[in-house]
Amino acid sequence: MKTKSLKIIIFLILINTITLFLYLSSHPDYLKHRSPPSPQQAHHHFSGFSQINSSTKPWPILPSYLPWSQNPNVKFGSCEAYFGNGFTRPFYLLNSSSGSDGWFRCFKSDTLLTSICEGGIIRMNPAKINMSHGGELLETVIGREENDELPVFQPGAFDILVHNKAKFGDKIITPYLLHRVFPQGEVIRHTMRSLLNSIRLVSPGDFQCSEWVEEPTLLVTRFEYANLFHTVTDWYAAYVASRVTGLPYRPQLVFVDGHCMAPLEETWKAMFSSLRYAKNFSGPVCFRHAILSPLGYETVLFKGLTEDVDCHGASAHDLWQQPDDRKTARISEFGEMIRASFGFPVDRHQTSKPDAGLNVLFVRRENYLAHPRHAGKVQSRLANEQELFDSLKIWASKDVDCKINLVNGIFAHMPMKDQVRAIHDASVIIGAHGAGLTHIVSASPKAVILEIVAAEFMRPHFTLIAKWKGLEYHPIFLSDSYAKPLIVKQKLSSILKTLGC
Repeated sequence: MKTKSLKIIIFLILINTITLFLYLSSHPDYLKHRSPPSPQQAHHHFSGFSQINSSTKPWPILPSYLPWSQNPNVKFGSCEAYFGNGFTRPFYLLNSSSGSDGWFRCFKSDTLLTSICEGGIIRMNPAKINMSHGGELLETVIGREENDELPVFQPGAFDILVHNKAKFGDKIITPYLLHRVFPQGEVIRHTMRSLLNSIRLVSPGDFQCSEWVEEPTLLVTRFEYANLFHTVTDWYAAYVASRVTGLPYRPQLVFVDGHCMAPLEETWKAMFSSLRYAKNFSGPVCFRHAILSPLGYETVLFKGLTEDVDCHGASAHDLWQQPDDRKTARISEFGEMIRASFGFPVDRHQTSKPDAGLNVLFVRRENYLAHPRHAGKVQSRLANEQELFDSLKIWASKDVDCKINLVNGIFAHMPMKDQVRAIHDASVIIGAHGAGLTHIVSASPKAVILEIVAAEFMRPHFTLIAKWKGLEYHPIFLSDSYAKPLIVKQKLSSILKTLGC
């Protein structure tokens, strides 16, 4: 077993090393030291990463990691395409005609019908983005309207430097190309379309910056920033954008929205190198390399709710040896990324031994203040949640065959790191249908999911995540919203027997 584990570790290190080597080989100037640049000193393409900032984080070694690419041979509708490795249709909107010009390009996924765009020598003008400031304490903005928090981009909210006089003042994209790169789809207020449509080409004399950001930077617009499921879709979109564009280190983040500070930001900060709000900049800020992260609504996690994404979880090792269009390791890789970002081990492939006890995590729903328009009361998904928890607690304490640790998962009142730890340590995760169960993306590979599904909430969110991760999943369907404790205990007993209890 030790020899096998050593081979796996060497295999993972080799994959990560090869990926970084290939990237740096194709962009030899990326790590070259440079003093803070003027626009005239700007270099083409990825060459602006002057020196590694002390806060820049390396990518962790992940057991489920497979190399990401822009391979045009990724099959339409395959699992790789759905899970983000199918951004293969290029749109070169601006090529650098000289070493000091900006550039811009997009890669579209025909499967997801969205694009990942990136460019260089880009200036953001916060004064031309109409929205609230963002990042405030929740208690200071109670009652603020959602429309005030979402960005409206004026022309020139973003600029790219060019030296060709014939292009001064031009838009980066035509309406026809905008529709091809970012189809409107079902997202009525498509912020990435609007951002792209705001970009203008400007002369060196008009390209003044109060600050330069040398490190690659993700521009992210969030919608439902206080809901875990929707936030996980944004996390996944940002992670995919970072990997598809081949960033050798974890990027900086800029929230191009005006939402207030929320507990879920703890994970954003853990996963990426830094976090700022667009309105926090004191004036126009220039990015050496900026990437537009797709909307969370356009990821597989959201599209899978309405489209048939028939994919099953598999190990990276198995897929490396035998590729399969109907299998994926991407969600497992993503979950490992979250766990690694908080410093937790990612190589657990076994549940805890029965003599050490098994953690049964009960994911609870509690009242809390989530955002300025929230009354602080969550909608009940389980009418007798407290009764059920108390009954399970008594049942677990009387089990003589196996030590069962029933964990009270009141996530609304726990720091994100503690939430991820509870998921990471759980052998069985039980809970009513609700956003908190989205944490199963970070569950260990052998965790078992038991979802209690009330009649009003028969939705496929967690069935799909469990299937895409390859987790064992069991539902208990209710005719209303009352779960009979005896039935839940019987189901739990059956599951625990398969785990050695």
